[in-house]
Amino acid sequence: EEKAEIAKRNPKSVSMKIKFIGCLLACLFSWGLSAQEKSTSLQARQVFDEVYQKVFGPQGAALSYKVDIVGIYKTEGRIWYKGKKSRYQSSNSKSWNDGVTAYLVKDKKRTVEIFKASSSKQSRFGDDFKFYPENYTYQMKMEDGNILLILKGKKGTKSMREIRALLDKETRTPLSLRIKVAFFWVSVDISDVKSGGIKDEEFVFPRNQYRGYEMIDRRNEE
Repeated sequence: EEKAEIAKRNPKSVSMKIKFIGCLLACLFSWGLSAQEKSTSLQARQVFDEVYQKVFGPQGAALSYKVDIVGIYKTEGRIWYKGKKSRYQSSNSKSWNDGVTAYLVKDKKRTVEIFKASSSKQSRFGDDFKFYPENYTYQMKMEDGNILLILKGKKGTKSMREIRALLDKETRTPLSLRIKVAFFWVSVDISDVKSGGIKDEEFVFPRNQYRGYEMIDRRNEE
């Protein structure tokens, strides 16, 4: 019964949106805590800052991911970041964002949708999974020799109720995420994290490779 309900919620769309949650973790901090909790919070903030720099520093970064929604839907891919530029490749679609223009390729439909780089429509993430740091409290502890960050949504928090991020103790590299969405959990395994050495050419749309695709310009739709 639970799996049927999840299927109705279109887990395929949800899983694609989850890919950017790792980006959001680096920005977290909480207020209104006890003295002991504040101390833990400050330590966690330092960890977040490290993760942020690894992924979103000027040097750029890339990582691979595998998403599993309670066993009924799985997907995997790779993401690249550098400043305002981004790129991702999954089994369903590909996207290049050079900071000015974004291109979303759907191979099955043989289409390329063109958006402004800032458009929320240029990805499947939309506004459903926007993250607001003040809506969460968080803890940090050791688990199996690594660092576990536990973020719990305050009363009224929607979509992401709880986030658990596992980091390598020595390198602070993200290893996995578990995200509670509504009443079910989404698991994201993270691997092959590369920080630095990301060339700007990675984000240039290879137009010549898609000459036979239909080009759909959506830059004036917002």
